[in-house]
Amino acid sequence: MNAVSMSNMQQRVKLLFPGVMAAGVVAIAATFLSQHYGGPVMLFALLLGMALYFLSQEGRCGPGIEFAARGLLRFAIALLGTQITFTEIISLGPRPIITVLIGVIATILCGWVMARMLGLDKRIGLLTGGATAICGASAALAISAVLPRGENAERDTAFTVIGVTTLSTFAMVLYPMIVQLIGLDHAAAGVFIGATIHDVAQVVGAGFSISEETGTIATFTKLLRVALLLPVVFAFTLVFRGAASKQSGAQPPLPWFLIAFAVLVLITSTGIIPAPVLEAAKNTSRWCLVIAIAALGMKTTLKSVAAVGPRAIALLVGETVFLLLLVLALIWVEYR
Repeated sequence: MNAVSMSNMQQRVKLLFPGVMAAGVVAIAATFLSQHYGGPVMLFALLLGMALYFLSQEGRCGPGIEFAARGLLRFAIALLGTQITFTEIISLGPRPIITVLIGVIATILCGWVMARMLGLDKRIGLLTGGATAICGASAALAISAVLPRGENAERDTAFTVIGVTTLSTFAMVLYPMIVQLIGLDHAAAGVFIGATIHDVAQVVGAGFSISEETGTIATFTKLLRVALLLPVVFAFTLVFRGAASKQSGAQPPLPWFLIAFAVLVLITSTGIIPAPVLEAAKNTSRWCLVIAIAALGMKTTLKSVAAVGPRAIALLVGETVFLLLLVLALIWVEYR
């Protein structure tokens, strides 16, 4: 590396450091609150970040916060590929795979249709539908990274993260009661929990509160939904690349983090990556996601999130109820 390149890198690090450090401090505080008082770390990071909105408007922190909200986010999504293997997916058997595939595709379509019915932009329909269908906050961040960026992009993403996290917490308490009420066995209960609750942590909490078998099946089913993050985000990329190319006449490049995600899934499936390296990648991805969502919060005000309005809330609740009823219907057909 020559002297000019080294100097440019040093200048860039100096430019980004204050904002990235600020988001990192928020991420540490959110993790502390989550570990000591309970609650979703993503939600804590977002809300704490929103309390520090003024930092994104201040000259020194602005560039680093922008980098954390976009660059670190893409890096974290790429590393998610180390948490999925083809062996784990195949081991689930056909019934959970069919349930999850139908649930994810139908819920995304439901979000798109409901958004049109409610007079909302299709972007928020796809964003909330994808977050509900796949893996909550992580999916919201990944999908928002490839959707066209409008003036309300950060606001819609923040709203989706808050909404899916809140609904997921309610579901962690409510859905085990539904399992008891309708009398699902452990296998069916695991598929139900894993295919409907938005965030991984709440899936684990709800599943193992019923039984160890239910918790294990729920976790694997949830991982299958996470595995669908790549094809869904890739499909959104192709659709909006096509729309962009019609407008500009040029084909935007495929996002590098999607390619990295796919490559890491393939490599992880071979089993050649040592367990300590996989654990380090998992922790790195988690921290980068928390830092990214803290930075997203710093770019968003509570007033702007509230401006989304009751129709968007109805959209997110409607998607959640739709997924719940659809999965119950599929389980009734498959396990009766």
